[in-house]
Amino acid sequence: MEAAILHEFCKPLSIETVPDPVPGPGELVVDVYAATVLSYANEVFANIRPYALALPMTPGCGAIGRVRTVGPDATRLASGDWVFCDPTVRSRDDAVAPDLMLQGWTAPSDGARRLQAHFRDGPFAERMLLPMESAFHLGTLDPAEAALWCALGILLVPYGGLLAAGLQPGQVVLISGATGHFGSAGVAVALAMGAAAVVAPGRNRAVLDDLAARFGPRVRTVALSGDEALDRARMQEAASCPIDCVLDILPPLSDAAPVRAAAMTVRAHGSVVLMGGLGVGLELPYRHLMRNNITVRGQWMYPRDAVPRLIALIRAGLLSLDAFTVSEFPLAGINEAIIHAASTGGPFRLTVIGPTQGGAANR
Repeated sequence: MEAAILHEFCKPLSIETVPDPVPGPGELVVDVYAATVLSYANEVFANIRPYALALPMTPGCGAIGRVRTVGPDATRLASGDWVFCDPTVRSRDDAVAPDLMLQGWTAPSDGARRLQAHFRDGPFAERMLLPMESAFHLGTLDPAEAALWCALGILLVPYGGLLAAGLQPGQVVLISGATGHFGSAGVAVALAMGAAAVVAPGRNRAVLDDLAARFGPRVRTVALSGDEALDRARMQEAASCPIDCVLDILPPLSDAAPVRAAAMTVRAHGSVVLMGGLGVGLELPYRHLMRNNITVRGQWMYPRDAVPRLIALIRAGLLSLDAFTVSEFPLAGINEAIIHAASTGGPFRLTVIGPTQGGAANR
């Protein structure tokens, strides 16, 4: 089979012929029909974002494919099934606090790196080996839909944060970072989960206007000024009622003020979930949190059962994938796709490679 190999940081990926993977117990092999190229993949491969990649390797982060072969202990999945290949891989020998890695993307702990040593390669290849529990049945799928279903991997990230926040139908949520790739997807997910209103702060006026036009009056946009106290007041005013939970999903920042301004809008007994990339410490007032019974927690990715639950929301018509536009490239065009993703990345935009299908540029 053919695969894209990253041999060195700051070097292009090379297309090479490698042996087909063979599944053992608890594993399966998938024919990759579509794999997402994240907008910051160029920064990862240049080591600007120092992700733990055991080079040389085939990278990538999540895919849509069809089961090719399964290990001897499979009981439900079978050859030909359409599946979402979840990059979130958990170790199997600690049910309480498993090591966690993103297959083909990063392994941030010693235990995760041991896991990566076996499940090393990601989906920038015609086929990939993955743990059986990382393959989620999608049901009937037209091959032409595979690239669009890659949006599932983007939507799952804020979905995990909103589940951690305990968002309930009829509640008000603030998504800090709403104009970004994952934050804008979070707006769509929160509405699908039944949020009465989503407060969407950001600096990009064009994206804010687009969110309001896409989703209507349940989305309350706020143009940030950079003044922490003023922005906090504006966000609370836009909500026009108490904010039940806050999801921070801002990209890497060197200033904690935007994160703190959003966190301080939450009502008493509310929750704040930290899921972004803040690169400095975050100071929050101890007594305010304590006296108002506010929950603050971190969340990386999502629980395993979030995947079938989100698939069900999509299949039920409560969450549409049609908001996304897709640019698709063949596996041979992986380096072009990485450049394209960096230059065009934004809300509801996907860059995808189609190793099995060959891809149709800029569909």
